[in-house]
Amino acid sequence: MKNGLAKLNLATPPLNRPHKLKLMLLNNIQIDDTFAEAFNMRGTRVIITAQNHKWAYHAANAMTGFATSVIGCGVEAGIERDLSADETPDGRPGVSILMFAMGSKVLMQQLETRMGQCILTCPTAAAFAGIESEDKISLGKHLRYFGDGFQTSKLIDGKRYWRIPVMDGEFLTEETTGMVRAIGGGNFLILATSQPQALAAAETAIEAMKQVPNVIMPFPGGVVRSGSKVGSKYKTMFASTNDAFCPTLKGATNTALSPAIESVMEIVIDGLSFEDIARSMKVGIEAICQLGEASGVKRISAGNYGGKLGPHLFKLHDILNGNQS
Repeated sequence: MKNGLAKLNLATPPLNRPHKLKLMLLNNIQIDDTFAEAFNMRGTRVIITAQNHKWAYHAANAMTGFATSVIGCGVEAGIERDLSADETPDGRPGVSILMFAMGSKVLMQQLETRMGQCILTCPTAAAFAGIESEDKISLGKHLRYFGDGFQTSKLIDGKRYWRIPVMDGEFLTEETTGMVRAIGGGNFLILATSQPQALAAAETAIEAMKQVPNVIMPFPGGVVRSGSKVGSKYKTMFASTNDAFCPTLKGATNTALSPAIESVMEIVIDGLSFEDIARSMKVGIEAICQLGEASGVKRISAGNYGGKLGPHLFKLHDILNGNQS
């Protein structure tokens, strides 16, 4: 789920409520019989290369900055993986990034803006299409005008590339990249006995999930601490802290936490397909469960709206049992 409206978590039933749920334990860690609820998005991939990985990362980090949630940032973006020189169009080291937005127009605007401010400006960086699709959006199609008439183009294997003169030499960019239908908001919650233990478990999950292609975890370090719920006591707020999962409020609200839980962390996943997100969730949850109860993790849960707002339901038990479709 996203931070804000697109990441609004309805509490799973508290442990002290009577309910008929299937019990699942992995290495003595409870997996709640619940689901994550996700939303349709539009996505694209860009391949960024440079003189070395250091400068490719400078460009990629700038381009994916302030891109945690579509609610406040307009787009969600992150680095997908490293690329070796034999994986890139120009034979240089690179990285691939994924970007997601709620609509085509926003994604196109964000991509063009970030290309101009973050890739064009970065020494030695170049940008290429990272995904093939009938729907095309601009990489360098409009950015070429920065060349003030000195820009040149070349058509290679049906793809147009632009060479834009800049002060360190030339900026090379492909004219367009593909845009596809995607999904945002896969998630799971880590419930632990302390903040350091919850965060350590989240870090373990993120390291494992980074090995899964076609997904990103867009929040800082891949982890969210500020899950939210629908509405607020304040009229100007459409979302507010998810008090049911706040450990300091256990005595003041209808809590979803047992007395032992003192910290909750969330991992949010955007991906190019349902299967990609389900696979990453499975990998991340299993990595945590391999740590065992000594990790301080007691439960794994998920955030949802009760199934009313998002068409994609990632059921934790089904995912862990291998039913990912």
